[in-house]
Amino acid sequence: MTLVWADGGYTGRLVTWAKEKLQLTLQIVKRSDDMTGSVVLPRRWVVERSLGWLMRSRRLVRDFEALPASSEAFIYFSASMLMARRLARTTAVSRPLSSPRQARPTLAA
Repeated sequence: MTLVWADGGYTGRLVTWAKEKLQLTLQIVKRSDDMTGSVVLPRRWVVERSLGWLMRSRRLVRDFEALPASSEAFIYFSASMLMARRLARTTAVSRPLSSPRQARPTLAA
């Protein structure tokens, strides 16, 4: 990972710190002052979508953990479940164009 997007609230020393300590390029996504109402900012939707996927794990919806390490472990667990589900997903099976109410074969007794 070499490029990280951050909200406009992270401007300042974080950009230089990320460059010096982590060798990351921190790109700030700012909202322009002439925007009114709800406007989708570039790359912001990626973060919101990813957080939405993680929040599907019920344990992450509320902050139950006492230690940050426990919260981190559950985030890894949730992300691993998402990736495993995607890797295990099979391709869509094509169905015949016939009516879905066809008689199904019965097993001979």
